[in-house]
Amino acid sequence: MGLGARLPDFPWDTLSAAKALASTHPDGLVDLSVGTPVDPTPDLAREALAAASDAHGYPTVWGAPATRSAVVGYLARRWSALPLPDEGVLPVIGTKELVAWLPTLLDLRADDAVVFPECAYPTYEVGALTAGARPVPLDDPARIPEDARLIWINSPANPTGRILGLDEMRAFVAAARDRGAVLASDECYGEFAWEAEPFSVLDPRVNDGDVTGLLAVGSLSKRSNAAGYRAGFVAGDPAVVQRLVAARKHLGMIVPAPIQAAMVAMLGDQRHVEEQRERYLARRALLAPALRAAGFRIEHSEGSLYLWVTRDEDCRASVEWLAERGILAAPGDFYGAAAARHVRVALTATDERIAAAAARLTA
Repeated sequence: MGLGARLPDFPWDTLSAAKALASTHPDGLVDLSVGTPVDPTPDLAREALAAASDAHGYPTVWGAPATRSAVVGYLARRWSALPLPDEGVLPVIGTKELVAWLPTLLDLRADDAVVFPECAYPTYEVGALTAGARPVPLDDPARIPEDARLIWINSPANPTGRILGLDEMRAFVAAARDRGAVLASDECYGEFAWEAEPFSVLDPRVNDGDVTGLLAVGSLSKRSNAAGYRAGFVAGDPAVVQRLVAARKHLGMIVPAPIQAAMVAMLGDQRHVEEQRERYLARRALLAPALRAAGFRIEHSEGSLYLWVTRDEDCRASVEWLAERGILAAPGDFYGAAAARHVRVALTATDERIAAAAARLTA
C-alpha cells in the first residue's frame, strides 16, 4: 500500500462548492477559510534576503551560527526560555514540514502512538500516518497511553484558539516524561494571544529547568507575514534535535541561506510583530461582534488568528449559510470529529474584506 492510500483526502478540496457559491456574491468573495497572511512582509526581511542572495555554496542542514543564535536569543527574550546550546536549535523548511515528518524522523513505527489534540491541525494525524504510527486524538494528559512516543500540544491552538494554562502545560510535560515520550509544543501562534498568557514549553516554569525530551516549534509565517519564505525552527533537547539533524542530512532538508539571513533579521525585531498584532486585534474587534449578531457563539479563541464559532448545527450547514453571504469559512470537521458543529473564521483578510464580512453578517 502506497503512502497516498494511507492518508485522508485533502480536506480543502471539499470546500469547492461553498467557495463557488460565496464567489457569486455581488460584492465578491470574502475568504476567511485559510490562515494565510495578507499583509506585507516587513522591509527588513526583504532587505536581508536580497543582501544574502549571492548564495553560491550549500548551506548546512543544522543552519548557520547566526541563525541558531537568533533563535536562541528570541526564545530567551520573548519566551523566557532556558539558555540552549547550539546543538539544541535547528531551522526547518516551514513548520508544516516539521510537523508532518517528525514521527518519521524519530523512527516511530506501528506499535508507537502519536498523541495530539482532539480538535487539531490535520497534519499531526497525517504525520503519524506517514510514519505508520498510531494516531491518538486526546486532550487529557492523564489518559495518554503507555505506548505514546510523541505527544503534540498546540497553544494558542489551531483551530480553537485555546491557550493552555501553566498547570496544563506542566501536566503534559509530566505525562510525557512518565512514558518516555517526546513532547513537541507547537507555538507558532504564540505572538497572538488576546485573553490569556501563553507559555513556551522551554520556560522553566513549565519544565522545572530541564528540557529533556522537550521540543518547541516556532514559525515566522504568522508573526512576520512570511509564510512564503517557509521559515521555521525547532528547539529544545539537544539530544533529540541532533537526531533530527542526523536524519535530515541524508534527506537534504535544508533551509536556503538567504531565507536564514531573513530569519535573523525578523527574529531580531519585535516592532513589526507588534504592528501586525494591532492589525489582527482591530480585525478581531470588528468581526467578533458581527458573528455574535448573526447568531454565532464564540468559544475559546483566547489566541491565534481565528474565531472558533458555532450555531449548534452541523458545521457544513454553517459554512453554507456563510457562503450565501459571500463568506467562506473552514468547517470544523477538517479538524476532527469533536469539531463537527463548529467553523473556523480567520482574521487573515484585508481590513476592507473584514469590514465587508462584518457588514454582511449584521445586515
